[in-house]
Amino acid sequence: MEVNQQPPRRRGRPPRQREDLADTRELLLRAGLEVLTEKGFSATGIDEILGRVGVPKGSFYHYFSSKETFGLELIERYGVFFARKLDRHLGNQALSPLDRLHAFVVDAKDGMARYEFRRGCLIGNLGQEMGALPESFRGRLKDTFEDWQARFAACLNEARDAGELAAEVDTRQLAAFFWIGWEGAVLRAKLEQSAAPLEVFARSFFAGLPKR
Repeated sequence: MEVNQQPPRRRGRPPRQREDLADTRELLLRAGLEVLTEKGFSATGIDEILGRVGVPKGSFYHYFSSKETFGLELIERYGVFFARKLDRHLGNQALSPLDRLHAFVVDAKDGMARYEFRRGCLIGNLGQEMGALPESFRGRLKDTFEDWQARFAACLNEARDAGELAAEVDTRQLAAFFWIGWEGAVLRAKLEQSAAPLEVFARSFFAGLPKR
């Protein structure tokens, strides 16, 4: 009597269907970042995001139980992305610490110009909307800003140790001041569709640093 044997399981690449599912999730997140940096959370509907990637609504709810869950993941994704950008500039040992800060400002300004000042900072956008957002966003946004400030303060510490800043400077306060002012400048740059607000703030910030 013949015995039917199961075909051996193939190793290597996962089934294409599984890859497609992962790709769909990534497409939704990328589209969400694009739309929310332009329009914000409250003004963006799920249908608009789905329209950008051409997938049915059921695909969205397969990965995200709600728009709130989706927004929380976008905060996490954007925070990590921007932290890497900061590390790339602020950890550049080929430049002096203050020159690294200048390089970050130039790169950020060029990034806004690349999209004709339509896109701003997702974290800043959501912070502006906080009164209309789920309360779960508040802590995530605050933690993200504090993480960026800590990275900035570390570079300012290096500047102080290198003699570029006065020994008594409060680098944590300076870092907080930068991000408060910078986010306002980003918002104004979107409004005016111009780099001028970014340049005004950056000049004032660097000119006001207490030098040794």
